[in-house]
Amino acid sequence: AQVIVLNHPGQISNGYTPVLDCHTAHIACKFAEIKEKVDRRTGKSTEAEPKAIKSGDAAIVCLVPTKPMCVESFQE
Repeated sequence: AQVIVLNHPGQISNGYTPVLDCHTAHIACKFAEIKEKVDRRTGKSTEAEPKAIKSGDAAIVCLVPTKPMCVESFQE
């Protein structure tokens, strides 16, 4: 998933578990892996496998839900 950190004190690293809101579902999802940091405007990769991300950063991350969650796949 592509995420943008809007307002978070400190840094976010692998293992962080925020609550994800998807339609009517509210489920905690673990940041299993931060794959790459990307430019917010262009979407181009700026750093591969960063240790952490902070407010204002955009990143591609692997999210793992803590409970089963049913959503439709994104159609390009």
